[in-house]
Amino acid sequence: MAELHTTFLYEITADLDKPIILSATPHGTRVIYPIVGGKFKGPKLAGEVLPNGADWGIIRADGQLELNVRALMRTDDDQLIYTYYQGVLVASPEVWQRINTGQPVEPGEYYFRIAPFFETASEKYAWLNRIVTVGVGWLTPTGVAYTVYEVL
Repeated sequence: MAELHTTFLYEITADLDKPIILSATPHGTRVIYPIVGGKFKGPKLAGEVLPNGADWGIIRADGQLELNVRALMRTDDDQLIYTYYQGVLVASPEVWQRINTGQPVEPGEYYFRIAPFFETASEKYAWLNRIVTVGVGWLTPTGVAYTVYEVL
């Protein structure tokens, strides 16, 4: 069996607006977090997160948050990269209570993982169209942050 290897791609922060909540849909409680900006930086790309995406999350029956994110990034050399990913944020009821009341929570107290994919028309960044990535997330005072790795 082949071993799985990764390499650091970038770190990203995304600032989020107050959530829009659609309670008790047939699938659970839908929570939409508009993205209002952010930044990303890695050895092969850096830039800003544009304020036009969102996280269309759903609080599942088991109380965990399933993520469905769409965002647009602009590199420092003015190239556009669309990213989309799914993921999960898993925490105990006690940790969710602290998160929801704005209390500090250490990243080791929850499980926050994503699987980003990319689309770009840029020749320079076309390699992003052909890779698989994973990310480890944590909550920040203004939103979320991730360290994203390319799967080799």
